[in-house]
Amino acid sequence: MSSYFLQNRCRVSRFTKDPFNALAAKTEAQKLAFAPIVFHTARTLRDVNILQVLDDAGKEGLNAEQIAAATQVPEYGVKVLLDMALSAYIVTWQQDKYCLANLGYFLLHDGMTNANMDFTADVCYAAMMHLTESIQQGKPAGLKELGDWSTIYQGLSQLPEQAKQSWFAFDHFYSDRSFPLLLNKVFTHQPRRIFDIGGNTGKWALQCCQHNQDVEVTIIDLPQQIAVATANAEQAGFADRIKGHPVDMLDRTQALPQGADVWWMSQFLDCFSPMEILSILRRVRQAMSLDAKVYILELFWDAQRYEAASYCLNATSLYFTCLANGNSRFYRSEDFLELVIEAGFTVVEREDDIGLGHTLLTLQAG
Repeated sequence: MSSYFLQNRCRVSRFTKDPFNALAAKTEAQKLAFAPIVFHTARTLRDVNILQVLDDAGKEGLNAEQIAAATQVPEYGVKVLLDMALSAYIVTWQQDKYCLANLGYFLLHDGMTNANMDFTADVCYAAMMHLTESIQQGKPAGLKELGDWSTIYQGLSQLPEQAKQSWFAFDHFYSDRSFPLLLNKVFTHQPRRIFDIGGNTGKWALQCCQHNQDVEVTIIDLPQQIAVATANAEQAGFADRIKGHPVDMLDRTQALPQGADVWWMSQFLDCFSPMEILSILRRVRQAMSLDAKVYILELFWDAQRYEAASYCLNATSLYFTCLANGNSRFYRSEDFLELVIEAGFTVVEREDDIGLGHTLLTLQAG
């Protein structure tokens, strides 16, 4: 039995027991019943600067009148928000003053929390009212809240501005922290040509060109994304080394280019169903040279060191269900690896805990 299988089995063992007795379970059930209200309470406290003024006040805290004066929020609003925040442990009560609790501090200052909260509010919130329909139909029924596309990927460049900002901030928050850690590994054998499948806005391609002055990168993606990525490449001065190859990876009749030393897929295959992943990997296997390497950077919910990370990934999987395409998700690693092997690849190396919980799979033709 492989060491990483044993490690993952240990990590998911936290889910084998019910942590709540009857009373605790009933309490947690009420928290779930009012979760949307608590979510908007936390977001409003952040956005109207109540959390900030409490943070500035430190351990001394502030009373409702002082907070109202500092934020220009009516005293009624201050009290009703902060009384809910007391029940949610976002603040504490010290005599007649409110003080910022640890939870409130992270709601205000933690980059991951803010990326997740804005993504939930601006991209997912209204759409999640259609989750039942999405589950039953296998289609992203909630996407109509943002636009008229069959998948969100066709409409990324046309999303409402706030939704677009929050979507890309969310996506880049996770991937950008892994990219710098992986450049040395990918360039160990000095690849001259890299194919970046699902290159999105071109962030990985730009970092590759900044890292190595000779490499050429071809971004393989939908035409809408190619347009954004090539514009970014031109602005950065890499138009001669970053090219686009527009392809709909779900269209098996569209040929993939050939001649790469490295095929790169970052947070790409989680955008597809298992059978679609298998089809894509088989097409890559057919197009690649036998001595090329394939790198897959993914997030697996069962490979996370912390419970909160698994929680975030499983929640984000329901974004894929309701908004992205209706049939993809962040996978359990063993389920994903079965597809890799069935597609004709051998896993040369697996490295977990990269950046904010990514796994890098290094593959070669089997």
